[in-house]
Amino acid sequence: MPLTRARIGVLMGGRSAEREISLRTGQAVHRALLRRGYQAVAIDVDASVQQQLRTKKVQLVFLALHGPGGEDGTIQGLLEIIGMPYTGSGVRASAIAMHKITAKALLDCDGIPVPPGTVVRAGRPGRRPATVPPAGLRWPVVVKPAAQGSTIGVTIVRRPSEWRAALRRAHEYDQEAVVESYIAGREIAVSVLDGTPRPRALPAVEIVAPGGFYDYAAKYVKGRTRYLCPAPLPPEVSKRVRDLAVRTYQIIGCEGAARVDFRVTRRGRPYVLEINTVPGMTETSLLPMAAAKAGLDYDALTERILQSALGRVGAMAGVGTVTH
Repeated sequence: MPLTRARIGVLMGGRSAEREISLRTGQAVHRALLRRGYQAVAIDVDASVQQQLRTKKVQLVFLALHGPGGEDGTIQGLLEIIGMPYTGSGVRASAIAMHKITAKALLDCDGIPVPPGTVVRAGRPGRRPATVPPAGLRWPVVVKPAAQGSTIGVTIVRRPSEWRAALRRAHEYDQEAVVESYIAGREIAVSVLDGTPRPRALPAVEIVAPGGFYDYAAKYVKGRTRYLCPAPLPPEVSKRVRDLAVRTYQIIGCEGAARVDFRVTRRGRPYVLEINTVPGMTETSLLPMAAAKAGLDYDALTERILQSALGRVGAMAGVGTVTH
């Protein structure tokens, strides 16, 4: 059955700390699919999601869920079990990418430059002097939850007096806190789309945030942050970050769209911070911005991501014959 005749469920919302951003992404995607002539229905995900898929006669899912429960392989696992094709990365890649500790270890083993760091688990910080960061690191360090997105729970710790509060904040969201060296330099993001014979890196975006910290407000309050696309990098550095983004995408095993976040030092050395397997699609999001620079408007980008589900259709008995 052609995609234009399939009933598409756009899954959004959920129960993570990124719920509001997910709703904005999902609503924008839903409108774009309707404009393109698809039969799309919006679904706010809760415990009844499987029943909603059944009652709304959904045949294929567009995932617009951010954070735990949507980007970590759990919803992907449910959809695999019930035989429902979906967009984006599969269970394993989603789980690895969401867990920053695992993703970083995997990338490091493959020679991808990542910031040096360690993990501090909840309940243990009291054993360590507050005047010195762990693992031989020096101030400043970045403290963040191991499995969150949208810079939720992230703190740049510049002095010992901020250390314990930063750990408490990260541990509110996760039992594991990642502690990394702060990489001074420029904030760069490179989005990647799947393709043949290899994934395609879109133009890099430089993020110039107020105060130099691209936090939740800087990401989602329109007008607070400047975006430079394509990023004004030297040609060799631009090629390097785009190549690293594609390699990161391939190492993690991503499908569909993903976004790789970097810090690039003043000497032009890039470090991969993380990879996002369900990039934001709001009006201030980086993926649509980069795609537009590459000649792909929002609706065309949405359709391109939708097509990433096609590889699962045959494996799941085909659109229109899915049982759930």
